[in-house]
Order: sequence, then C-alpha cells, then structure tokens
Amino acid sequence: MKAKDVLTELKRRFPNEPEYHQAVEEVLNTIEDTYNRNIEFEKSNLIERLCIPDRIFSFRVTWTDDQGNVHTNMGYRIQHNNAIGPYKGGIRFHSSVNLSILKFLAFEQTFKNSLTTLPMGGAKGGSDFNPKGKSNAEIMRFCQAYILELWRNIGPGTDIPAGDIGVGGREVNYMYGMYKKLARENSGTFTGKGLESGGSLIRPEATGYGNVYFLLEMLKTRNIELKGKTVAVSGAGNVALYTVQKLNELGAKVVTLSDSSGYIYDPEGIGAGKLEYMMELKLFYRGRVKEYADKYGCKYVAGGRPWGEKCDIAMPSATQNELNGDEARTLVANGCVAVSEGANMPSTPEAIQVFLENKLLYVPGKAANAGGVATSGLEMCQNAQKISWTREEVDQKLKEIMQSIHAQCVKYGTQPDGYVNYVKGANVAGFIKVARAIMDQGIL
Repeated sequence: MKAKDVLTELKRRFPNEPEYHQAVEEVLNTIEDTYNRNIEFEKSNLIERLCIPDRIFSFRVTWTDDQGNVHTNMGYRIQHNNAIGPYKGGIRFHSSVNLSILKFLAFEQTFKNSLTTLPMGGAKGGSDFNPKGKSNAEIMRFCQAYILELWRNIGPGTDIPAGDIGVGGREVNYMYGMYKKLARENSGTFTGKGLESGGSLIRPEATGYGNVYFLLEMLKTRNIELKGKTVAVSGAGNVALYTVQKLNELGAKVVTLSDSSGYIYDPEGIGAGKLEYMMELKLFYRGRVKEYADKYGCKYVAGGRPWGEKCDIAMPSATQNELNGDEARTLVANGCVAVSEGANMPSTPEAIQVFLENKLLYVPGKAANAGGVATSGLEMCQNAQKISWTREEVDQKLKEIMQSIHAQCVKYGTQPDGYVNYVKGANVAGFIKVARAIMDQGIL
C-alpha cells in the first residue's frame, strides 16, 4: 500500500470532501509501514474496506416552526465500520454539516472507539439544522422528524447514537423519546441521555475530564506538574467547560474560552465562580462569551481565536481546523509545552507538523477526547444490565481507560530518540485492532 496512491484514488472517487481526505491522509501516512508488514492486508484490499464507510443514509427532514412555516433540512447517518462492535458515534446539528465532515468524523470515530478497548464500531450523523435561536418546541419537532427517518437503522445492537456539536441532553432526550415510541422498546439505544432516562453520571463531563486525565499522563513522561500551569482552552460547550472545571480542580489556571463570535482572555484565570457563571450563560441561556468579558472586564477579541495568548498548555476544544500553522508557531514561540485536543481534528496538518518538529507533547483528538465515547460505552453497559454506577465508579473507570489509551500510544508511538509521537501511536493502535477484526471476519 502506498498512502499517496490510495489518497489520490479516494479523491478521484469522492471529490469535494476535503475534511474526509484530510482525516484519511493523516491516518494512512502513519500506518503505512505497519500495514505493509502484513502481506495479507494488501491481498484482501483491506485499506479500501477500512476507508470507505459500510453505508451512508441521507434523507430529507421536514419540520414546522412555531409560526407554522415549513422548513426542510438534510439528515445523515454514516455507519463506517462495525468490525469490533455495533456502530457508535454522535449526531451533530450545525449549519456546516455535510457528507465530508460526517465521513471524516465517522472515520476518526472508528479508531477512537478502538482505542477505548470497548466493543464499539464507528459512526457519525447529523443535519445542517442550526438549533441556535430555535425554541424548545421547534427543536423537539426537528429531533422527532429526524428520528422518524432514521429509527429503523439504529438500535442497541446495531447503531447507538449520542450527542455532538448542537446536540446535548435535551436533543438526545427528544430523539430517544421518539425512537422508543416508534420501536416500542426501551433498551438504551442513545447515550448522553438524562439520568432519568437511563443516562450515566459523568457523561456530560467525560470528554473534558478524559482530556485532562490524558494530559496528566503525557506530562508525567517529562516530570511536568499541571498545578500552576497556564492553559488556553477554546470552545465554550460541554467539552471546554468541563475541561476548565477539571483543570481548576487540579490547580491549573485557565485564561481563555471562545465561541463562534470570538474569544475572551482573562489573565486572572477563569476560576470556579467565574466558570459557574459561564456554564449558566452557555449551557442554559445559550449566550455569547462576550457577555463574560462585559461582566468581568476582561479582554474580548471579536472573530479571533485564543492561540496568540501566552500559555504553557493549549487545549483546542471547539471544532475542526481551528488551529493553523502560524498559530502553532506562535504557541511554540510563547513557550507552550503541550497540546491536547478536546475537539475532533482541531489542528491543521501544518500545525501538527509544527508541534511534532518542535517535540511538543502533542496528542490528537482521537486519543485525548476518547473519554466521551468511552463513558458512552459505560452508559451502554449500565443500560444493558439495568443498573446505575456511582459517580466515583464511572470516574475511576474513565481514568483507567484514558491511562490505557495513553499506554497504547506510548507503545506504538515511541521513536528511537525517546520522543513519543502520539499521532502515530494512536493511529497504529486503533488500526491494528480494527484491521485484525476485519481480517478475521472474512470478505464482507
């Protein structure tokens, strides 16, 4: 297998899908040597079977707003690979959603889920519906219309969706309620549900907490203490806010947060009291980060991203390709020693190259943010057994999973000079498990 040739052919067959091409290229470049050491992989054309989704559902979603106007959006579900378990991955509601973005996310999810050691395949779904500015009733009607098309293709042993950007507990609950009504069964199916609907403790916090737990393992490899470090975090959703919460708990100082309107820089740190205000602002009132700057009198940069601010650690937790090469060079020049991704593919290829060339502790999202889907897997276990674990039990299992993922990255990513290439480590570790399962199950 030559990674360049495979990518050229994928671009020919699936043009105008840049995010998908970017995700595939990163993985292929790091697994090429491992792949070519296994002759049987090439004989069965494993690489195409791994890159191309098992199936893609696309459908029209029609819903009515509060004024009685009828709207139409596109809905999708990408079931990428189920070699190691049922399809598992979030649903994203955002105006930017298209096939390219969902294919990249489903592809990444396959390897991320493999890293968790839990039996879950990879999937992703969503719609170009934008929930911002919509009433609860409008969001409920849209969620129900979306599931009306999808429900036959999901289930506890088939495909278990969850939330993503634009889809939180409210939206998951609406979709799960409609699914139960149509399927006439109550076996979980969705994860990220409310506690009253069978959700798991720690699930809202899990991606952010897990990212910090992975960061701790990385820092240990260089005997660096997290306490007292200055951290730049992007985003202001669940992932970013619970990342800040855990960082505060461990003694770090977080100085930035952002949303699509711009970013705030608070040199005094976004401590517990300020974070409580931000959580209420973003999670309940769905306000803008500028309101935080107005309240606390700190710096706000409209339309900007926080990577020009001086920090010891950067944790991009907003969206894909939010950190470019120039911003990566600025982080390095400002003394940043570690970058741990809370979002999916937030660093551009050029930025990743800068981090690796400068030997930063850099970990991609498929490893660092796997705590979210790992805890979804734990929610699936609790639903299947009809039990609920305590907060402490779930948190301990999450820590152990993140430590296991880190160990896998070190095993496959350590270079002769001792530097751990977490990109290669994560990709190879995730690939090996999925590839062997595909081979064991024959030509399908």
